[in-house]
Amino acid sequence: MTTSRSAADAPALPGPLVGADWLAGRLGEPGLVVFDASVGAHRGAGRRIPGARPFDLDGALSDHDAPAPHTMPGAAAFEEALRGLGVDGTSTVVVYDGAGVYSSARAWWMLRAMGFDRAAVLDGGLPAWTAAGLPVEECGPAYEGPRGSFTARPRPGLLVDFAAVGAALADPAALVLDARTRERFTGAAPEPRPGLRGGHMPGAVNLPFGDLLSGAGLMRPAGELREAFAAVTGDRERRLYFSCGSGVTACVLALGATLAGYSALAVYDGSWTDWAMRPELPAATG
Repeated sequence: MTTSRSAADAPALPGPLVGADWLAGRLGEPGLVVFDASVGAHRGAGRRIPGARPFDLDGALSDHDAPAPHTMPGAAAFEEALRGLGVDGTSTVVVYDGAGVYSSARAWWMLRAMGFDRAAVLDGGLPAWTAAGLPVEECGPAYEGPRGSFTARPRPGLLVDFAAVGAALADPAALVLDARTRERFTGAAPEPRPGLRGGHMPGAVNLPFGDLLSGAGLMRPAGELREAFAAVTGDRERRLYFSCGSGVTACVLALGATLAGYSALAVYDGSWTDWAMRPELPAATG
């Protein structure tokens, strides 16, 4: 006798990263929620993976009362947004974006910071999906399905502020990694936000998030990721803090470090925008 399946039968994830073939083989299964977390020019681009729901980092899933963009909303607001998007505690979530592996990692890290581990990033995002010849559909209206039962259980320390990063910069057991381009890190290129000073936090080291991606826009294999991190962290085991422009691509480093086997990780929520807006905090160039 066959029985109907429910969200409790949601597919189990193989890890924090899944390929297009994995998702294609499970699309439409009960309990599987697919999110489009595209930002900027890729947001609302007109096509999506069938059934995908909007994880709107430019909208409801950022705190617009905060001075820095893409700031994490409070637990109550995040919980309400996820319930409104139909996420249950037993759901399996796959997040992608239109750029490849970019803002999807931010959504994944936010879910982890709110105590939800049943989430993964689609490797290569929408470009990898379409390159594999998999179907897309026109973006329809906002999600109008049943509400979910998601409960936020914040994990302190996964998203941190400038004070925690300042302490990390002075701690030999910690290291701050900046995911921006080398030109922005050194101050040779201006910041995209008008009036924001350039440079980097003294003591931070540069690991551009693009260095973790292959030429095809996929995450590099775990062994290569370990080599990339070891080249900047050295041999010692340290707690790693990730920063970028506004806390988005810092999460690509967090994803890469997780795949490489690192576990003591934190993301600076607000990142260089938050730091550079505070005139009392130091900046270095070169």
